[in-house]
Amino acid sequence: MAADRSSNSSSIDVSIITGGHDVADARLHRLAAALRRAGLGVEVVGLGLPEAGPADCLVHTLGSRSAKKRLKADLTLPFKARGKVLLTVDPDMVPGATLARWFKGRKVVADVHEDYLKLLKDRAWARASWKKSAATFAVRICTFWTKRANITVVADDHVPPMKGRNRLVVKNLPDFSFLPAPGEPDHSAPRAIYIGDVRRSRGLQAMLAAVEGTYTWELDVVGPVQPGDQAWLDTWHATSSEQVRNRIRFHGRLDPQKAWALADGAWAGLVLLDDTPAFREAVPSKLYEYLAVGLAVVATPLPRMAELIAASGAGEVVADPAAASATLRRWSEQYDELEQARHNARKWAAEHLTGASPYDKLAEEIRGLVKH
Repeated sequence: MAADRSSNSSSIDVSIITGGHDVADARLHRLAAALRRAGLGVEVVGLGLPEAGPADCLVHTLGSRSAKKRLKADLTLPFKARGKVLLTVDPDMVPGATLARWFKGRKVVADVHEDYLKLLKDRAWARASWKKSAATFAVRICTFWTKRANITVVADDHVPPMKGRNRLVVKNLPDFSFLPAPGEPDHSAPRAIYIGDVRRSRGLQAMLAAVEGTYTWELDVVGPVQPGDQAWLDTWHATSSEQVRNRIRFHGRLDPQKAWALADGAWAGLVLLDDTPAFREAVPSKLYEYLAVGLAVVATPLPRMAELIAASGAGEVVADPAAASATLRRWSEQYDELEQARHNARKWAAEHLTGASPYDKLAEEIRGLVKH
């Protein structure tokens, strides 16, 4: 392991292990925070920098991403991990964790936060027939063992597997400990924000075009740019005017608290996802988080996102970047409309994002595994 950051935990109850996720990943932080609130000692092993890992956990990192490192992690991490319970956040880690369960008596919690078969249709590398066939076979094998974990966690009702030994739905709802309290917009300049994976299918090209067309709005983009889209972004930087480039800032990957600190003073949140099989039935975590911090929202017309925007009255659903630009320009000119959307966001969050966190419910279930 490349590096580590120690915590005050004297013993490790749960090991969150991943060969594909950065330790700064937001869902990973939400899982770890809930486990710590339940009084469990937590070890986190993943990619990236240890200082970006969850607080008050023992954090080990594997360094940068590579296929070779991921394969090695799949085979070795379940046996090296110190926890009584192994919490996997990669499907390909589940078979190895299952072996550790058989041979070392570990308990296994498999977290499935996306429909991986549908997600393959959104990946350019999986369009080659042999790669798609191999990846589909691998996903099916991993899903077979995921259903047999001690606890199978899914991020939404529609996410497979639909059955499991103990299937628990833990939606990507906000952890308010990472979010700033709703505040007032910064009137020095209208500003939007995007937090999440940065790729064209998640709205990279659409966001830049939308903000460019406003002539005044600024944009903060927080998250890692996917390698397949970096060349396109480099071209955009080389061909865009300085005036446009100065209004759009890329911050890279940040841990959740640093990322959401940038929402303070922002006017709106953007969630301009493409209509792909993986996204069509999803509600991105960022949409709930935008509402929780009181931002107006501009979203593409995916069914469940559109339903949530309509129910909350917290923004507008737009068909394309030109419509997104028009909405942002209108909010600059008709500020009362923006303020009403922000008020509606806060009101909806207060009514629907309260009560016990599903992450805390999961943590209690895992605490039961630790004790038995």
